[in-house]
Amino acid sequence: MSQTVADILSQAVFYTDDADYVVIRMPARAIVAAASVLAEVGEPFSTLIVDKDEVTLILDVEAYEEYKHRLRDSQADIGLWRLITLDMELESDLVGLMAVISQALANAGVSVLPIAAYSRDHILVPAQKIDTALTALKALKTANQ
Repeated sequence: MSQTVADILSQAVFYTDDADYVVIRMPARAIVAAASVLAEVGEPFSTLIVDKDEVTLILDVEAYEEYKHRLRDSQADIGLWRLITLDMELESDLVGLMAVISQALANAGVSVLPIAAYSRDHILVPAQKIDTALTALKALKTANQ
């Protein structure tokens, strides 16, 4: 059965773990160091993104403080982000969900860093805007019920 954006939003469970996250930028050559740190942290939520220009590592502040000495040549936004997870399984062919969520948050003045996992979507929002973001997402859910 194909999911629709309206169906998902009407049933949405938006979860936050109340942790502060650091988004860390490293040079592309730092992939081994970043992957090593990620493997040692070994607990949710964390992520590693590698592209041709850079490595991005997302860790909670405690993990960052523990491992930052191994993350040479890095730039970090310490404690600036909070995680919101759309805590339900999503089909991979679902079209438009993140667009609707992003628009609702943009209308509320909240910037987002979206992250897709295999079957769940996550967004990072500025820590000082977490309450505004959750209020906007609750209103979006209510509007789709």
